[in-house]
Amino acid sequence: MSQSVRRAAMIVDAIAARPQTVAELAVEFGLHRSTMFRELQTLEDVGYVRRRADGAYVLAFHLVSLAQTALENLDLRKAASVHLRELHEHTGNTLHVAALVDDTIVYVDKVEDQGGVRMYSRIGSRVLPHCTGVGKAILADLDEHRRDAVLMGTDWTPHTRRTITSRAALDRELDVISERGWAADDAEFEDFVNCVAVPIRSAMGVIGALSLTAIRMVQDVEQLAHRIPLLQRTAVLIAREAG
Repeated sequence: MSQSVRRAAMIVDAIAARPQTVAELAVEFGLHRSTMFRELQTLEDVGYVRRRADGAYVLAFHLVSLAQTALENLDLRKAASVHLRELHEHTGNTLHVAALVDDTIVYVDKVEDQGGVRMYSRIGSRVLPHCTGVGKAILADLDEHRRDAVLMGTDWTPHTRRTITSRAALDRELDVISERGWAADDAEFEDFVNCVAVPIRSAMGVIGALSLTAIRMVQDVEQLAHRIPLLQRTAVLIAREAG
C-alpha cells in the first residue's frame, strides 16, 4: 500500500473515532496544516468526509453507504438477523454477531439491551480478538496458522486489570474455551461489562460468533452462562441459514 493511500485511510479512521479539525489532525499525524487541509479536500472531493459548520470533519454519507453495502454483502448478517431478534425477545440483553472475514473479525449485527444500556461496539467495526467473547470464541476454533494471522499486529496493552496481555496466556485460555465450547469476556475490555459467546460453525469451519452481554453489577459471567444452551441453539440456526 502506498504511503499516501495508507495515510488517507488512517485519517478516515481517526475521523471515524471522533470529529476533528484540520489543526487537530495535523498535530495527530505530524503534518503541516496546509498539507492536512489538502488531504482532507481530496477525501471530501471523493465523498469520504465532510466539513461541518464548526470546522470539524466527520464521515460523509458516501462512505457510510459503502459500509452499508459491504455489510449487506455479508451472508452471516442476513442469516443471523431474524434469529438474533428472536433470541433478544427471550433474553433482553445486548446481543452481538461477529463474522470472520478473511483474517479480520468484524461486528456485523447487534441488538441493544432492553434497559437502554449502550455498549461501545459498533456494527462494521473490528473486534479486538484477544479481549472479547466473540473474538476468543472464534480464535478457539482456528488452527495455529489462522490464529496467527488473526492475531497479527495485536496490541497487548491492557484495557483493564483483567485483560490478557500475552499470546501464551491467550493460548492457554483458548484451550479451555475449545474444551468447554464457549468463551467469556470477564471485564477484559471494559471493567463494568462482561459477556459469554459461542462460535457459529458451518461445514467449512467457524464463520463467526454470537455473544450475550450484561453489566457486571446486574449479571456476572456465572449468571450469563446459564444462557449458553440458548445461545448454542441459536448459533446452530444461524449456521443453517448461512449454509
